Amino acid sequence: MNEIISLTNISAAYENKRVLTDVNLNIYEKDFLGLIGPNGGGKTTLIKIILGLIKPVSGEIHFYENGKEIEEITMGYLPQYSSIDKEFPISVYDVVLSGLSKQKSILHKYTEEQHKKVAEVIERMGLEKIQQKAIGKLSGGQLQRALLGRALVSDPKVLILDEPNTYIDKRFEAKLYSLLGEINKERAIILVSHDIGTVLQNVKSIACVNEEVDYHPDNEVPAEWLEEHFGCPIELLGHGSYPHRILKCHHEHEHSHNDD
Repeated sequence: MNEIISLTNISAAYENKRVLTDVNLNIYEKDFLGLIGPNGGGKTTLIKIILGLIKPVSGEIHFYENGKEIEEITMGYLPQYSSIDKEFPISVYDVVLSGLSKQKSILHKYTEEQHKKVAEVIERMGLEKIQQKAIGKLSGGQLQRALLGRALVSDPKVLILDEPNTYIDKRFEAKLYSLLGEINKERAIILVSHDIGTVLQNVKSIACVNEEVDYHPDNEVPAEWLEEHFGCPIELLGHGSYPHRILKCHHEHEHSHNDD
């Protein structure tokens, strides 16, 4: 499978505090990569470097298409829920349309073809009936789908989602991952999440991020890594293609937990 993004010896720092150290990571066509790790471990910094929003202190990032290096690739981004200004007076339709702003010249209007693409994406996201609704009136799940449509409308090679579970409650989580499964047939996905159990059930590969990156080309993650970096004893049990996590006994509480 062809690689589309390559990070080599990437290091990053904020205010002289090292956040990422000597990270090497490859992302492949139609990969579904889960980024997991503790708070402050560098997950969001890593995707911001991939998106070109921040520059690393050292190291290189390269992009490829059909085995040849290119200057950049198209990427769609679904940011964290907390970063969205839900009071901004903009409709669902215009949110999705704004995903094409890079493809429109400043002096020209959006083309008929671009509006047609927006209509197709809105239909795919199941938002036809509320496309003129202001984003401040939407539920978390509706806002998530509008922003997912915005990320997809430019037909990106890679879709990057930062904590998408924060938009919705557990009841709608299965719908999200079903939709992402369909999207993954067409393009690579990078998913950042604290919800280890859900991530392990849905992704194809895992990168464990805690300043450094441990990459696992399948979704098998050693329980020792999770226990060490999350400060919580976790076991992963594989049942067919659905791994489950079980929290073992915490000594300080002397009772067991599970995540059901």
